[in-house]
Amino acid sequence: MNTQEYIINDIAPFNINANILEVQSIFKQLTYSHIPVKKEGSYIGCISENDAHCFDGTEQLKDYLYALESFFVREKTNWLDILEAFALYNSNIMPILSDDNEYIGYYELSDIMSLFNDTPFLNEAGGIIVIEKDQKEYSFSEICQIIESNNAKILGVFISKLNNNTVQLTVKIGHTGMNAIVQTFRRYNYHIVSSHEEDRFIEDLKDRSNYLDKYLNI
Repeated sequence: MNTQEYIINDIAPFNINANILEVQSIFKQLTYSHIPVKKEGSYIGCISENDAHCFDGTEQLKDYLYALESFFVREKTNWLDILEAFALYNSNIMPILSDDNEYIGYYELSDIMSLFNDTPFLNEAGGIIVIEKDQKEYSFSEICQIIESNNAKILGVFISKLNNNTVQLTVKIGHTGMNAIVQTFRRYNYHIVSSHEEDRFIEDLKDRSNYLDKYLNI
């Protein structure tokens, strides 16, 4: 996916000589968590909104260089790696540098998220199954084999949670044979975290059968 069309330049980076009061004022006008900072024309990091509002308004940015967060991505960084960087640094703005470390602009989190919205995982119709298994026992190849052996289409698989020795995976498939796939996962000792209409129907039949057995044994 081409991310370069989402590069933004409408907010100029702060110079280290900028007054903190000015920085605080800019943050009040924006919804950004961070703003890039330059020193002698080169990017050196980002100042966060939270830090800026804690600083003395009479001081300058150069007095708080220790607080800058030096994160960025490259112009050709993959969109998934960009998304990971947003999450890692808890930011909604991501500076972009060229291979020569020249500041190019920045990405907004919402724009990169829109790329994820365009993937088949989100925009194609299908069903979601959330499964769990011991980290040492699961494999993506086994998960795909289970789905494909039931003649279903795989739209996406990703690890959605890690908890001690357990891994939770979210699987999206075409609607074909959901119940058969769920039952196959169980036979391979996967715990089904998500709830499914077919499961509730089967459990209801079991409850009614048990009730009938008890009635006949009275």
